Amino acid sequence: MKNIYSQTFNDLEQYFLNIGEKKFKATQLFEWLYQKKVSSFAECSNLKKELREQLKKDFTFEQIILKKEEKDNLTTKYLFELSDKEHIEAVLMRHDYGLSVCVSSQVGCNMGCAFCESGRLKKIRNLKTEEMVLQILKIESLIKERISSVVVMGIGEPLDNYENVMSFVQIINHPKGLAIGARHITISTCGLLPKIRELSHFPLQINLAISLHAPNDELRNRLMPVNKMYNISELIRTLQEYIKVTNRRVTIEYVMLNKENDTQECARELANLLRGLKVYVNLIPYNETNHLEFKKSSQKRIMNFYDTLKKEHLNVTIRKEFGQNISAACGQLRSKEV
Repeated sequence: MKNIYSQTFNDLEQYFLNIGEKKFKATQLFEWLYQKKVSSFAECSNLKKELREQLKKDFTFEQIILKKEEKDNLTTKYLFELSDKEHIEAVLMRHDYGLSVCVSSQVGCNMGCAFCESGRLKKIRNLKTEEMVLQILKIESLIKERISSVVVMGIGEPLDNYENVMSFVQIINHPKGLAIGARHITISTCGLLPKIRELSHFPLQINLAISLHAPNDELRNRLMPVNKMYNISELIRTLQEYIKVTNRRVTIEYVMLNKENDTQECARELANLLRGLKVYVNLIPYNETNHLEFKKSSQKRIMNFYDTLKKEHLNVTIRKEFGQNISAACGQLRSKEV
């Protein structure tokens, strides 16, 4: 049996046609699931009893289970248990403009970035579509507030789970679903170039963020093994293609690692690399973890790096720090359970 939260709107339209029903039933069911937040088909009162019984035979409402949460003023980190007893994390962040959730896309990660806590625990499997959707639904039910933006930047490499992630995006974006605007949905990748090209033709105008973290191949090879497969020059060419097709600005994520990638030379190299590209750079203060030797750049080094990029006329921001008083590093809460 399939989980009902795995079904896109188009999937449900086809399902209803296949069982001899009108496809507008998909609209009714989506409203029950995502607007009225029912937890059983019995509650779908405008669907006839026979149809509710058929749905009950064909679909489950299997949930993910909250195992632990840690919070500070602006951040809540959730550890969820899946049906096979594996664990994932999601993070709620409170911004001036609304509530954002960072969701996981895999159990573990095979990308092996040297500074990343998530990558210490290798990929066990991809998350199913419903396991991503349920991260949002579960958090909304816990806080009794609406999530207005989503970033797929939690545990895992989203483009390594492309089909399920794109189904998730379609469900949360649909006006009868969670109605989260496409421009409020961001997919982050370390640079799987064939999937970036595929994403450029995806019909929704979602945001793309690239985890770059180094301005040259020597340093990026050391920090991010994916660079040995798809080097920086290939990545830049692919981004040029992506921007040409979509006409959308790309975010360049750059985690600030003390005396590793935060030198003035690195800043100048980064400015030269990105000059002329429709991008903006997001400098990310590093969340330190006991398991890894990397340290967070000092505020002075971050500001000097920022100032250099500004002088080179790049659009650049420094990400606000969240979760400093809790297990802030991505994967940190899960690693305590494994």
